[in-house]
This record gives sequence, C-alpha cells and structure tokens, in this order.
Amino acid sequence: MGKILLSAEGLSSGYRGTKILNNISLGFGSGQVTVIVGPNGCGKSTLLKTLIRFVPLSSGCIVADGKDAAQMTSSELARIVAYLPQKKNIPDLTVMTMVLHGRFAHLSYPRRYRKEDISIAQDALKTVELSELADKNMSELSGGTQQRVFLAMALAQSSPVILMDEPTSFMDVSYQMKFMELSRRLADGGKAVVMVLHDLSAALKYADNIIVMSGGRIAAGGSPEEIFQSKALDKVFGITMKRTLIESEFLYYC
Repeated sequence: MGKILLSAEGLSSGYRGTKILNNISLGFGSGQVTVIVGPNGCGKSTLLKTLIRFVPLSSGCIVADGKDAAQMTSSELARIVAYLPQKKNIPDLTVMTMVLHGRFAHLSYPRRYRKEDISIAQDALKTVELSELADKNMSELSGGTQQRVFLAMALAQSSPVILMDEPTSFMDVSYQMKFMELSRRLADGGKAVVMVLHDLSAALKYADNIIVMSGGRIAAGGSPEEIFQSKALDKVFGITMKRTLIESEFLYYC
C-alpha cells in the first residue's frame, strides 16, 4: 500500500439518533483499488457519506492527507476527496457544464473558469469516452451515459481520493468492464480508488483490497485471495462463492 490518503479511527455515525456505523477503523492508500461489499442496509453508503462529512460523526476521527478532516473547510476536503453518489438529481445542464462543476473546489468566488479548468474537464470527458457529447443536455442521455458524465465530473475534481457508491449502476456490461479497468489505471496513476459494489465477481477480480461489511461493522478485510479463502463472503451473504481457472485467470461465481 502506498501513502495513506484517507483514514478513519473508531468511526461511528448514524441518522437521527440511530447508530448505523460502529467503531470502524480503516485506511485507503495511493495506488490501490478498494472495494466495499456487504448486504443491503449494512452501512456501506453511510460509510462513504460519513467520510466526506455528509453524515456527522458520533465518535472517532477522519484524517485526510494527514490532516484532521473536522478542521477542514468543505473546499479543502473536496480537493482531497471526490465523491460519486449512488443517487443523483439530473440537472438541466450540458454535459460540459456538469463536468466543470467538478472544478468548484479549486475556484475562488465569484466562480470563473480558467483555461486550465476547461482543459481538465475536456480531459475527463475524453477519459470516459464522451468528448463528442460535451454540448448535449444531461436530460437527453441514458442512465448509463449520465453515470459516466458524473464520473467525469469526479475526475475533473483532480482529488487524490475518489469515493464511488455503486458507480457501475445503469452502465451496460461492456462499459462496466471498461470502468473497472479505468479504476485500475487511476490507481496505477497514484489515486486511492474506493467503491461500493454489489458485483462480488468484479470485486474479487479487480480490487487490491476488499472490505466486507455487516451490521454496521467491518466483518473482514484483506486481499481478494484472503477474502476468498476466509469464506467471509459466504458467511455474510449466505452463499457459496466458487471460482474456476480459465486461461490463467480466475472466474468467480456463486
């Protein structure tokens, strides 16, 4: 693992007095893809929202790039951590305008985009293979394409940490694979890539680290091989995870 860019110690949080997360400690390092898995309602999305302060801590602390996140402004934290939520409102904006929103944390008020910001947004659209749709309205796009635009917006934020909640939702199978390969390239470029996924096979194939959650706690954590051998997925999901070797690569299934 490279430098730890985002970590939590003894993190607990919840909503309206109801505790969802209980005493979670973890760290995300540069150069790694971390996938968070677990049954519905176990706290995966709440964990991501807590790490970016959308949900307040009831105990514990969060450290972003060596600094106490509680002492940071929203813009300071956003320059370190980008967040791609699962559910998003679709605004009446062009694709390029939407992607440029990712530059807000880098702008002073009043917000005026610089040539640098436009260039970064264009590069982000190129990365997700949507350059030709820059002038399209978001409402005209399919759900999967909208998701790719939001991914471009997160990339345009130029943050060393990217948190993503079910980022492959609505994407067709071919782009799901491209997305996971893109995540690998981003990590290889030095970012800490963190995502919540329901696809256990993709998690085992592409992740460097897997965090298994259950009941608001971390049930297990480790490399895909360690997680597979521990049968943590079997225990948490009530399944039997299997694999077979095809052309020198494991195919996971249950």
